[in-house]
Amino acid sequence: MTDREPSISSVEARAYTVPTDRPEADGTLVWDATTMVAVEVRAAGEVGTGWTYAPAAAARVVADLLAPVLVGHHSPLAPADAQAALVRAVRNAGRGGLVGMAISAVDIAVWDLGARLLGVPLTRWFGSAARPVPVYGSGGFTTYDDDQLAMELEGWVTRGLRAVKIKIGESWGTRGDRDLHRVELARSVVGDDVGLFVDANGAYDLGRARRVGRRLDELGVRWFEEPVSSEDLRGLALLRDTLDLDVAAGEYTHDLAYAQRMAPVVDCLQVDVTRCGGYTEWRRIAAAAAALGVDVSAHCAPYLTAPVAAATPGLRHLEWFHDQVRIVRELVDGYAAPIDGALRPADVPGHGLRLRGERAAEYRVG
Repeated sequence: MTDREPSISSVEARAYTVPTDRPEADGTLVWDATTMVAVEVRAAGEVGTGWTYAPAAAARVVADLLAPVLVGHHSPLAPADAQAALVRAVRNAGRGGLVGMAISAVDIAVWDLGARLLGVPLTRWFGSAARPVPVYGSGGFTTYDDDQLAMELEGWVTRGLRAVKIKIGESWGTRGDRDLHRVELARSVVGDDVGLFVDANGAYDLGRARRVGRRLDELGVRWFEEPVSSEDLRGLALLRDTLDLDVAAGEYTHDLAYAQRMAPVVDCLQVDVTRCGGYTEWRRIAAAAAALGVDVSAHCAPYLTAPVAAATPGLRHLEWFHDQVRIVRELVDGYAAPIDGALRPADVPGHGLRLRGERAAEYRVG
């Protein structure tokens, strides 16, 4: 940092837990609330904002491990340098999981702050013009009955979304008949012209995933997400080579090395900007995937991801996830609905998003 560059003066994190609008579950987890950990980074009278979806303890990681590394030591005009310092600081705490989510939120906030100080949109700072980024509707939880599922799917199609995704793998893959019934229902609702995706959240073993996958191929499903555990790289590769549909995984990617192991065994690598290490690591991961000829898809966080996605060659789409869209719509200034099935990054400094403090305060925890 030079004397002419502004120094980060504060880093603050707060957690907000928002109840779901109805009970939700996928193949391996049940939940009734989602927690957002939001970070604000300040310098030279400006504020940058980032967040992640993580347990409230991530806010303590920010306060105890990350903030002291940045305040007074780094400039928001050099975000990659700041992120490198964060990674060095957590050596003994571990790089992934909760710590990786905290780093991601801070990194996003630093990039946003730097772009605001420069007076440029983030996409422009990343070196690209803003362009529409396709989104797909995501939800279709295993707790939904047929009517609820159909209503959600119809809503996405009415919005102009060209692809939709539902959860399967119910009860750790033991409800295969119901899984396929729900896929058949989804196909009948959206028709043949809308892409149909499914997400098993790692619920199946390899044999079940292969058997279900063959039926999914017959139904014209285009995308089979986490058919087996993301840790089963061999299983993912076998399914990719066996099935016609695309096999996708990678939402737990927490750094470039993880992505380099995952990319060769899938048809499309998923990356979550709120988990992988923020914008800094996203750009490295996308470059590595491109070198292997593998497309990238954004896991969740569509509004934070849109600016960097628009600057990413080989980007297929963003996941417009029910829970997180609902939270952003309620708690964040800068929300905009997709137009013609796509989000366009805001033409304002930074990413154009800001937490509504008074509204969010109702959900604050910890």
